[in-house]
Amino acid sequence: MYILQKNKGVIRVKDIAKMMRVKPPTVVEALKKLRDKGFVKYEEHEHILLTEKGLEVAKKTYSKHQLLTEFFINILGIPPEIAERDACQFEHYVSEVTVHRIREFISYIQQECPYALKQFLKKVREKDQAVAK
Repeated sequence: MYILQKNKGVIRVKDIAKMMRVKPPTVVEALKKLRDKGFVKYEEHEHILLTEKGLEVAKKTYSKHQLLTEFFINILGIPPEIAERDACQFEHYVSEVTVHRIREFISYIQQECPYALKQFLKKVREKDQAVAK
């Protein structure tokens, strides 16, 4: 929802349903729960707004998503479409301790071991190409 609000300015049930690959009634049910917890302002057939509380959680989650996507693509050599999908799953469950450690690891490996990282990624890409043939 944060991405929709950020990109489109508004959040609509049909856009969430399309993005999440679920049916609109599933989205409505989830929105009612989020509204009851104070994360969104939602009335049926109206635009959805993140509350301050919802915005805070959304920004933290999006930050995790960006970090995980970067880690999966740039450190592990995962193809972007898979990295994006996996980050969407991980971002909701990974702890702040793990996020902090991943940030430290990315910084360390990029600054202290760039050659080892390049070699690893080269090897992984070669293996991926061999499997694809």
